[in-house]
Amino acid sequence: MSTELIAEVKRELEVALAPSVLEIGDESGRHVGHAGARGGGHVAVTIVSERFVGLSSLQRHRLVYAVLAECMASARLHALRLRALTPQEWGEEIARR
Repeated sequence: MSTELIAEVKRELEVALAPSVLEIGDESGRHVGHAGARGGGHVAVTIVSERFVGLSSLQRHRLVYAVLAECMASARLHALRLRALTPQEWGEEIARR
Protein backbone atom coordinates (compact mmCIF):
# COMPACT_ATOMS: atom_id res chain seq x y z
CA MET A 1 0.00 0.00 0.00
CA SER A 2 1.18 3.47 -0.67
CA THR A 3 2.46 5.84 1.95
CA GLU A 4 0.18 8.39 0.25
CA LEU A 5 -2.89 6.44 1.36
CA ILE A 6 -1.60 6.17 4.94
CA ALA A 7 -0.96 9.93 4.91
CA GLU A 8 -4.46 10.57 3.57
CA VAL A 9 -6.09 8.37 6.23
CA LYS A 10 -4.05 10.14 8.91
CA ARG A 11 -4.93 13.61 7.61
CA GLU A 12 -8.65 12.83 7.33
CA LEU A 13 -8.86 11.40 10.85
CA GLU A 14 -6.81 14.22 12.39
CA VAL A 15 -8.96 16.93 10.82
CA ALA A 16 -12.30 15.32 11.61
CA LEU A 17 -11.68 13.78 15.02
CA ALA A 18 -8.72 15.64 16.58
CA PRO A 19 -7.32 12.47 18.15
CA SER A 20 -4.95 12.52 21.11
CA VAL A 21 -3.57 9.18 19.91
CA LEU A 22 -3.54 7.97 16.32
CA GLU A 23 -1.70 4.81 15.31
CA ILE A 24 -1.97 3.60 11.73
CA GLY A 25 -0.44 0.37 10.50
CA ASP A 26 -0.31 -1.12 7.03
CA GLU A 27 -1.53 -4.73 7.10
CA SER A 28 -1.75 -5.14 3.34
CA GLY A 29 1.11 -7.63 3.26
CA ARG A 30 -0.90 -10.00 5.43
CA HIS A 31 -3.64 -10.14 2.79
CA VAL A 32 -1.68 -10.86 -0.38
CA GLY A 33 -3.84 -12.90 -2.74
CA HIS A 34 -7.07 -12.03 -0.93
CA ALA A 35 -9.60 -12.10 -3.75
CA GLY A 36 -11.69 -9.22 -2.45
CA ALA A 37 -8.81 -6.81 -1.96
CA ARG A 38 -8.60 -5.70 -5.61
CA GLY A 39 -5.36 -3.89 -4.80
CA GLY A 40 -6.84 -1.80 -2.02
CA GLY A 41 -5.01 -1.42 1.25
CA HIS A 42 -5.65 -3.07 4.58
CA VAL A 43 -5.10 -0.71 7.51
CA ALA A 44 -5.14 -1.11 11.29
CA VAL A 45 -6.12 2.06 13.17
CA THR A 46 -6.10 2.82 16.86
CA ILE A 47 -7.66 6.19 17.49
CA VAL A 48 -8.35 7.96 20.78
CA SER A 49 -10.65 10.96 20.66
CA GLU A 50 -12.89 13.03 22.91
CA ARG A 51 -15.44 12.80 20.06
CA PHE A 52 -16.11 9.18 21.10
CA VAL A 53 -17.27 10.06 24.63
CA GLY A 54 -20.89 8.97 25.04
CA LEU A 55 -20.92 6.99 21.79
CA SER A 56 -21.36 3.23 21.54
CA SER A 57 -18.71 1.17 19.79
CA LEU A 58 -20.96 0.92 16.74
CA GLN A 59 -21.46 4.71 16.64
CA ARG A 60 -17.70 5.26 16.91
CA HIS A 61 -17.02 2.88 14.04
CA ARG A 62 -19.71 4.50 11.91
CA LEU A 63 -18.16 7.90 12.58
CA VAL A 64 -14.69 6.75 11.51
CA TYR A 65 -16.07 5.00 8.43
CA ALA A 66 -17.96 8.19 7.51
CA VAL A 67 -14.71 10.16 7.73
CA LEU A 68 -12.95 7.62 5.49
CA ALA A 69 -15.90 7.07 3.13
CA GLU A 70 -14.14 8.44 0.05
CA CYS A 71 -11.09 6.22 0.55
CA MET A 72 -13.32 3.19 1.03
CA ALA A 73 -15.60 3.98 -1.92
CA SER A 74 -12.67 4.39 -4.29
CA ALA A 75 -11.30 0.98 -3.19
CA ARG A 76 -7.94 2.54 -2.30
CA LEU A 77 -8.74 1.39 1.23
CA HIS A 78 -10.23 -2.10 1.20
CA ALA A 79 -10.29 -3.07 4.87
CA LEU A 80 -10.04 -1.33 8.21
CA ARG A 81 -9.25 -2.96 11.56
CA LEU A 82 -10.36 -0.34 14.03
CA ARG A 83 -9.99 0.40 17.73
CA ALA A 84 -11.82 3.62 18.64
CA LEU A 85 -11.39 4.63 22.29
CA THR A 86 -12.13 7.55 24.57
CA PRO A 87 -9.22 9.13 26.43
CA GLN A 88 -10.45 7.50 29.66
CA GLU A 89 -10.57 4.04 28.05
CA TRP A 90 -7.08 4.58 26.62
CA GLY A 91 -5.75 5.62 30.03
CA GLU A 92 -7.25 2.54 31.64
CA GLU A 93 -5.71 0.34 28.95
CA ILE A 94 -2.30 1.91 29.43
CA ALA A 95 -2.56 1.44 33.22
CA ARG A 96 -3.23 -2.29 32.73
CA ARG A 97 -0.08 -2.80 30.65
